[in-house]
Amino acid sequence: MSQLIKLDNYISRYERDIFHYPSQFSRLKTENWQRLKQLWQDQVLHNVTTTEMEQEASQASYFTKWRSFFNSRSDMEEESDEIEVLPETEEALKQYFLDALFPFQLKWASTTIDQMSFIDNTYKQDFLLKYFLQRIPDTHLLLYRPVFRLKNGPIEGEIILISPLEIEIITLIEKPSTQRIITGDSRTWYLEEFHIQSKALSPMIAAKRTETIIHSILKKYQLDFPVKKVILSRTNIMDFQTEPYRTKFVDANQHENWLKQKQTLYTPLKHQQLKVAEALLKHGDSIAVPRPEWQQQESTQIL
Repeated sequence: MSQLIKLDNYISRYERDIFHYPSQFSRLKTENWQRLKQLWQDQVLHNVTTTEMEQEASQASYFTKWRSFFNSRSDMEEESDEIEVLPETEEALKQYFLDALFPFQLKWASTTIDQMSFIDNTYKQDFLLKYFLQRIPDTHLLLYRPVFRLKNGPIEGEIILISPLEIEIITLIEKPSTQRIITGDSRTWYLEEFHIQSKALSPMIAAKRTETIIHSILKKYQLDFPVKKVILSRTNIMDFQTEPYRTKFVDANQHENWLKQKQTLYTPLKHQQLKVAEALLKHGDSIAVPRPEWQQQESTQIL
């Protein structure tokens, strides 16, 4: 599960300490998956029913609280007494676990200990965001449509994925599956359906704009790290003769292999990777307000 280090123009815990939170996320995720899996195995082994679980106070306690493992002691949410029943299969359990992590990733990408951003509710149902988070390993750091703060004002970037080896700028182009994408020049591409072609704006424009921003930031901090553009379509076939320099076209036939390459990359988080992430986050636009509990503490101190 890749780590969401920046979302839109929301404040992020990762921008406070990029060298701490990625390793903490990976450790907590692994520990709690093992505990949840053990709980599930015990449930399957003993054929535990909801009634029996209610009688097992210690088991029920963890069973209902494990979802809050990302919360620090100063950041606890109200706990629920409701008892859930775990899925029957291990595959379903994995998806259950990933779905439970999703809101906590949104929280880490929109709050710090003392500040918070008001997150748009559409992100909670953003299936594309879930796709990138749930299908790519946590050694990859994701900036999801980040807003960069530049001299001429804020500029929204494309999806940025930082692996231990390179930066990928991902521009999505997805149309009805009956359409074929035909690459063109730097400004105009084509969509073909039933032998009828129509013009479309080239996705390379947005990709190059984000590439320019990233190169300027890396140059400022004297960081040398490969940058590659990816034009991704999970629903369409793409026709092209050659790929431009440091650009990869990934269509419906190739996208599973593209994902598999990431899933089989066993290289751990790299220091240079984190330095690059830190540099990009420094230039991310963040709009936030003090968290209510901190405002209450300040009011109490004043009184």
